[in-house]
Amino acid sequence: MTRKKVKLAFITNDSARKATFKKRKKGLIKKVSELSTLCGIDACAIIYSPYDLQPEIWPSPLGVQKVLTKFQRMPELEQSKKMVNQESFLKQRIQKAKDQLSKQRKDNREKEMTHLMFQNLSAGKIMPNISMVDLNDMAWLIDQYLKEINRRVETLVKNSQGQAQLAPLPMVTNIGMTKIEEKAQGSHGHVLDMNMDVMQKQHWFMNLLDDDGDTPPLGDVSHQNGFWPNSFFH
Repeated sequence: MTRKKVKLAFITNDSARKATFKKRKKGLIKKVSELSTLCGIDACAIIYSPYDLQPEIWPSPLGVQKVLTKFQRMPELEQSKKMVNQESFLKQRIQKAKDQLSKQRKDNREKEMTHLMFQNLSAGKIMPNISMVDLNDMAWLIDQYLKEINRRVETLVKNSQGQAQLAPLPMVTNIGMTKIEEKAQGSHGHVLDMNMDVMQKQHWFMNLLDDDGDTPPLGDVSHQNGFWPNSFFH
């Protein structure tokens, strides 16, 4: 049976609040003890409460004094480097949540534009009723895909050229090209075909986006033309 989630709010009932304090104080001291033992670090706990005249300390007055002295000898910058109060802690959590939300929105927008891009590619034309914002973001996304394709093609060409240079040269006879030369030629022809294919696809993408004449140029993100990717892609 799962334990019921505790509501983090002030307990108004005096007896319930006192019982909760004693229970959680014991648990806190146990956790500090475990942390010190398992990780081999110096740690201490000082707990004041309205129910006791003297504060609860762990591990001992001498142990607490030792840890505090070591802390006070540290530079002030180091002392407060990771120190937070409730306000600063909540601010950090809120900022982290905002960053995660922004990243998720960007990812969702990119997936949405990718889906829209493939819909248009399948149709062979720009689909009607697409907003200028969506059209601009889709053009930006296509430009990123084309850049990635170009990078991969360049890598393949370089690798192919490097392998061709490292290959041992065969004995040339009057009969004609050897099998190795034929394979090398076929490999280069394959790379050239890939280059031509990519160039044709780029040209097709450009024509597709410029069909109506009033769509933004592919990858044009200049402010002069009034088009740029929206904040989701920043």
